Amino acid sequence: MVGLIVVGCGIRRESAMDMQAAAERSDAILDAVLREVRPELRWAHGPTTAGSCELTRRRVIMTDVSAARRGNLLGVVDRFWRKSGYQMTAVNNDEVFPAIYAQTRDGFSVSLRIGGKGQAFFQVDTPCVRESAVADPTTKATASLYEGEFIPRPNIHSDFWSAETPEAAGVTPGS
Repeated sequence: MVGLIVVGCGIRRESAMDMQAAAERSDAILDAVLREVRPELRWAHGPTTAGSCELTRRRVIMTDVSAARRGNLLGVVDRFWRKSGYQMTAVNNDEVFPAIYAQTRDGFSVSLRIGGKGQAFFQVDTPCVRESAVADPTTKATASLYEGEFIPRPNIHSDFWSAETPEAAGVTPGS
């Protein structure tokens, strides 16, 4: 059952899902895409933030993804999201700060953005859900934990992801 709440000039839907369930769904979305990327990327949890009816989960990639390999990463993620039935909503083809954005069938917005020094950021924004307490993610980070600290720039080398040359045609990552 979906109710409608009138807010200011707009109307927003209220979901039967609460923030904790939405956080768990967000974590599952992030887990799935990171399992798809090979060789494995090392990552740390970014901050979870909550608004009046939505929340955001983040993962910060600590593997150094070189400029020559960013297209590989974006391509793997784009193909996986499309295969998963996500609707691609935007692509930023900026040479320095590329990004892709999509939406799941159940209204979760997902993104992969490349930031300063090539650091990759995965983010899931939930649709409007019922307010509730939200526990920390249960998936164990694969890079050092930076709880209460500023997360540094990518600092983990990968023979594949950190390579300064483009991937050779026909070569499968991790082979």
